[in-house]
Amino acid sequence: MREYKVVVLGSGGVGKSALTVQFVTGTFIEKYDPTIEDFYRKEIEVDSSPSVLEILDTAGTEQFASMRDLYIKNGQGFILVYSLVNQQSFQDIKPMRDQIIRVKRRLNPFQKTKTPPHHHHQFLETKQKLLQKCDTSIS
Repeated sequence: MREYKVVVLGSGGVGKSALTVQFVTGTFIEKYDPTIEDFYRKEIEVDSSPSVLEILDTAGTEQFASMRDLYIKNGQGFILVYSLVNQQSFQDIKPMRDQIIRVKRRLNPFQKTKTPPHHHHQFLETKQKLLQKCDTSIS
C-alpha cells in the first residue's frame, strides 16, 4: 500500500486541527486546544489504488517553528492553513511557503527551476464550519 506524507502548517488558532480531524473522522471540533504535534492516518484511494495518507498536524506557535525544517524534509505534500478573519495569519503562510521551497531545494540542489514542474500548487478556500464533507476529490 502506497503512503503519502502530508504536513499541515499555519499560525496558531487558524483551524489546522479542526480541518484535519474533520477530514479524518468526519467530526467538527468546536473547542480550541493548542496542538504541539498530532499524527493521523487515513486510508484513501489514489488512482484506483488503496493508499494511506499520513497527516502531521503541527503547532502554530513560534516556539515550535524550529521543528518545521524536519517536518518539511519528511513531508511530500503541504497544506498551508490561514483564517479568513485574520489577515496576519495569511501573511504568516508566505514565509512557511518560502521555507518549504528552501528546504526541498536543499534536498535537491540540482533543481534549477524556481518551482519544480512536477509540483502542483492549488489554492482552495474552505469555510470550516460549513463543510459537510472534507474528502472531496480535487482535480
